[in-house]
Amino acid sequence: MKILTVNHATIYRYSVPVQFGEHRLMMRPRDSHDLRVLRSQLTLSPPGTVRWMHDVFGNSVSVVEFAEPAAELRIVSTLTLERYALEEPSFPIAPEAAAYPFMHSPNDRTDLGRLRESHYPDPKGELAAWAQSFVGGRATETVELLASINAAIKADFTYQARDAEGTQPPLETLERRSGSCRDFAVLLIETVRILGFGARFVTGYLYDPALDGAEGDAVEGAGSTHAWAEIYLPGAGWVEYDPTNGLIAGENLIRVAVTRDAAQAVPVDGTFVGDPASFLGMEVQVTVTQGSRPPALRTQAA
Repeated sequence: MKILTVNHATIYRYSVPVQFGEHRLMMRPRDSHDLRVLRSQLTLSPPGTVRWMHDVFGNSVSVVEFAEPAAELRIVSTLTLERYALEEPSFPIAPEAAAYPFMHSPNDRTDLGRLRESHYPDPKGELAAWAQSFVGGRATETVELLASINAAIKADFTYQARDAEGTQPPLETLERRSGSCRDFAVLLIETVRILGFGARFVTGYLYDPALDGAEGDAVEGAGSTHAWAEIYLPGAGWVEYDPTNGLIAGENLIRVAVTRDAAQAVPVDGTFVGDPASFLGMEVQVTVTQGSRPPALRTQAA
């Protein structure tokens, strides 16, 4: 178990004061057996009225309404968490799913639904061919198959942080052999969906011991929000795969939200009313540090 503190600041700047529309924030994880929220605090400038809700996936979402115009919008989320993880990637997969290919149960097929369906076009079958190259027309261990795909993206693709909004289509990532963590997560998800697995997109944070002055291998994607995939394995449930770093069920992955598609997992989403030319830019600052349990919080927390 690790106790981690996440500080996530998003800052928008404008040349003149503007009026802000409703903002939707996905910055607070749900408590679970592997992740416990000890403290959650949301600081807004200018101040706003916060309403909490659960989206269709059960993620915790805060909806904020701002009354005052301002030339700067600052949204700061501070989390202190207990993170529990497997000591090693060993999963008790149901015997009938231990070897690929296998058939999901009728209930699993119904409940997974669109999480087993491709979401991006592949008109020439290039992505399908890449997916099938890991199978080679022979039965293989399910765990080994997924580990091979995850490791191949880490080994054969170049990580590049991108400031542009949105996510590359998986065919573009496959052609460029480069992308961001969101691009790699979508590529992995689409690849395993082609092979019949249920998969979903995860957004959150990544703890890098090296940035925190501790021992450990350096990782890609720390210092910002991070993205990876979860793949459903009968008997084991949802298992985390981070193709950016070749991790499986890594204890340094801090899950905030899970969605069917990357477009549904935006940490900060909102509008402003004013001249578009007044927008000067935005800045995102994320730090994740390991520390002791926090003292009791005396101020109001989100």
